[in-house]
Amino acid sequence: MNGAPRPPHGTGDKGPPPGGPAGPDARGEQDARWLSAVIHAAFFLLLAASLTRYLIRHPGSPHTGWIIALSAALGLLYTLGPAMGSRPTLRRLLWLGAEVAVWVVLVVLAPSFGWCAVPLFYTGLRTLPPRAALALAALLTAFMVAAQQRLVSGIDPNLLIAPPAVAALAIAVFVHMDRQAARQRALIDDLVRTRRELAATERREGMLAERQRLAMDIHDTLAQGLSSQRMLFQAAERIWDTEPETARGHLRAAAAVAEHNLAEARRFVHDLAPADLTAGGSLPAALRLLADRESTAELAVRCRVEGTETALPARVESALLRIAQGALANVREHAAARTAQLTLTYLGDLVVLDVADDGRGFDPEAGRSRGLRGHGLPASDARVRQLGGTLTVESAPGEGTVLSAAIPLEYP
Repeated sequence: MNGAPRPPHGTGDKGPPPGGPAGPDARGEQDARWLSAVIHAAFFLLLAASLTRYLIRHPGSPHTGWIIALSAALGLLYTLGPAMGSRPTLRRLLWLGAEVAVWVVLVVLAPSFGWCAVPLFYTGLRTLPPRAALALAALLTAFMVAAQQRLVSGIDPNLLIAPPAVAALAIAVFVHMDRQAARQRALIDDLVRTRRELAATERREGMLAERQRLAMDIHDTLAQGLSSQRMLFQAAERIWDTEPETARGHLRAAAAVAEHNLAEARRFVHDLAPADLTAGGSLPAALRLLADRESTAELAVRCRVEGTETALPARVESALLRIAQGALANVREHAAARTAQLTLTYLGDLVVLDVADDGRGFDPEAGRSRGLRGHGLPASDARVRQLGGTLTVESAPGEGTVLSAAIPLEYP
C-alpha cells in the first residue's frame, strides 16, 4: 500500500510457511497492514487539518479555489498509489513526481501543508533506490523548513529543528521495518527450505524402512518357501526310482508350499495380513497352521499356547508370525534338529513367543563378534525393536537353541 513499508513476502508458490496463520509471515503482513493504515490516516488527517487551517486563517483569499483543488488532487494522487505498484517503473516515477509537484505548489501557496510531507517520505523510500530516496527526503525536509519559516517573523528554532527531527524519525522507522521484513523473509525462506529438506529426509527414511520391511517379509516367507521347495525337490529326486510314492509325497508337499507362497505374494501386492492369519483368524491358530505345515518326517514341530488369550494388535500378530516363520526356517536349514517347539505366552501386559529346537546349536557370542549373517536374526530383531520389544537368543554347541521375542502390549 502507498506510504507503508513493503509487507514481507512469504514463500511465493512454496506453500504456507511453518507455524500456520499465526506464523512469522502472517504477523509481518499484519504489522505492515497496520502501519500502512496508520500512515494513510495520518496523511489525510494532516491534509484535512492543513486545509481547515487555511480556510480559517484566510477567509475570502483569492487562492482558496486553488488550495481546495490542489488539496483534492493531492488526496486523489495519494489514493491512486497502490494502483501504481511498488516497483520503480516509469509510471510509478511519474506518479511520484506529480504528487511531489502538487505538494510543492500547495506549500508555496500555504506553508501549513508542509507537514503533509511526512507520509510522502514513505512513498519516496518505497519507490526510489535508497540514495535517491534519502536525497528526495532531504529536499522535501529543506523545503518544508523554508515554508514553515515564512509563517513566523525571524528564526524559530522549533520550526527549524522539528521538521528534520520528524523526517529522521520517519526514515529510521521505515528503514528498521524494511530491514526487519527482509530478515523475516530470509528466516521464513530458511525455515521452508529446512522443512523441505526434513520432509525429503523423512521420505528417504520411509522408503528405506519400507524396503527393509519388504526384505524381511520376503526372507521370512517367499525365500523360505522356495528353500523348502528346493529341499523337497532334491529329496524327491534322490528317491524317485527307489521310493516313488514317497517322492510323490515330497512333490505334493512342494506344491502346497508353492500355493502358500503364491497366497503370500498376492498379499504383499495388496499389503494385507499374512496368509496364515487370514486363514486361521488369530495368532495361536496361525502358529498351529505353521507348525503343521513345517512338520516333516525329519522335523516335528509342536505349538503350545499359555496364559489367557487376548486380542493383539495386527502389527504384533504379524510380526510374531513372521518371526516364527523365520526361526523355523533357520531350524530346518541349519539346526539339524529332530523337534521344535513354538510357545506363545500371554502375560497380561506382555506377549512372548519362544521358538526352541534340539538341534546342533551355536555360540551366540561368537556369532555376534563376527556380525550377524543373513537376514533371519537381524530381521527378527528389527521387527521386535519396532514394537518396543526385545529379542534374545540362548544357545550352545550341541544343546539346541531358544529364540525368545517379548513385546509389550503398550508399544509405541
